[in-house]
Amino acid sequence: MKLLTKYNRVNLITTLIVMLITGILYYQAISWVLTRQKDKDLKVEEQEVFEYVIRNHHLPETFETNDQQITFSEAKPGSVKRKFINTMYFKKWDKDDARKRHGSKLGGKYEPGRGLITSVSVGDKYYRILIVESKVETEDLISIIFSITAGVTLLLLLVLQVTNHLLLNRLWQPFYGIMKELRLFNIADTKEIPKTDTTIDEFKELNQAVLTMTVKAKNDYKDLKIFTENASHELLTPIAVINSKLDTLIQTENFSGQQSKLLNDLYGAVSRLNRLNQSLLLLVKIENSLLHDQHQINLVVLISEMLVQFEEIFQDKKLKLIYSLDNKEVYASRYLIEILLNNLISNAIRHNHPAGEIVIMLTAESLTIKNTGENEPLPVEKIFTRFHKSSGSEGSGLGLTISRQICENFGFTLDYQFQSPFHLFVVRF
Repeated sequence: MKLLTKYNRVNLITTLIVMLITGILYYQAISWVLTRQKDKDLKVEEQEVFEYVIRNHHLPETFETNDQQITFSEAKPGSVKRKFINTMYFKKWDKDDARKRHGSKLGGKYEPGRGLITSVSVGDKYYRILIVESKVETEDLISIIFSITAGVTLLLLLVLQVTNHLLLNRLWQPFYGIMKELRLFNIADTKEIPKTDTTIDEFKELNQAVLTMTVKAKNDYKDLKIFTENASHELLTPIAVINSKLDTLIQTENFSGQQSKLLNDLYGAVSRLNRLNQSLLLLVKIENSLLHDQHQINLVVLISEMLVQFEEIFQDKKLKLIYSLDNKEVYASRYLIEILLNNLISNAIRHNHPAGEIVIMLTAESLTIKNTGENEPLPVEKIFTRFHKSSGSEGSGLGLTISRQICENFGFTLDYQFQSPFHLFVVRF
């Protein structure tokens, strides 16, 4: 999940929760204020009743309007406790409403109301007074105020979300620019990462850190490359001299069996050292794109030629070869493609068992080379790393590394799979 999406989601959820809580509190506050106002009106009516009784020494006539009702009832002295209540108010329809609803019949409906229960003494009699006023207008006012507030708040929230989305997208453009450059960064490329133009301090620091890191990485890589290349070149002459001296020594002297064995072991070790040195030189050339002889290559012809070269080895190890080759051409270096095929086929032979099986399938999308071998998968995270090899292997440990590097140079991918009893290496074009 992107940071912007995460921020917007958290911001929206937090805003909605705050809006819900504050909306409830706001509604209660408005309701409380208007209810207190209604209570004041009821107190005014109560006071008018008291003043009327004092002046006239009897109760006023029971009356009601469309919005107010006052009723009196006898009660036991001291039994009435003064209090405000929420109750129902029965509002009678006027003639027009009655005709609309029930023809000529009069009727009414119950509406929410606010009431005041109080008492008054007239002579030796004690009366309970119930003053009720309709709360319809109050509740309508509350609904209107709340609806307007909710609408304005939602509009503000929408505007805030759109503004945040547009503004944050624009603010984060330098970050996305830096990330794009990092994805395109190639340690072997001479192109420098451009400096990002931004006024935000954090992105300036990030850009400076990235520039410093890439410059240091390129310098370290350059030093390592020069060292590897120089070391490999320097080793060529001593290895050639040792090989030459060993050849002369083996041909001109008579040795005992033990001495011959030691010389053969030494000769084999020098040969492996020579192969390792040649592999390192080749890897340096591939990584630095120093091989440019690219042209159209017919893989069917090239694979067929290589299978003929390996025919004797297949027969010696009694390996069963099955292949299916569809027409496929690639634009690449013939030299490197030959090395790629040689490494993969040699790997399938070397790690196979006698009377095993090798299957080669070429399609327009991929080249698959699979072989029988140990009935357990290879460590995928290690097999393409440099100098990794099984305990019984006599290779340099660079074959699969070189193969993957060749594939990457031409935009191919090289993957490993295990489908018992086969180990598969798949080149996807």
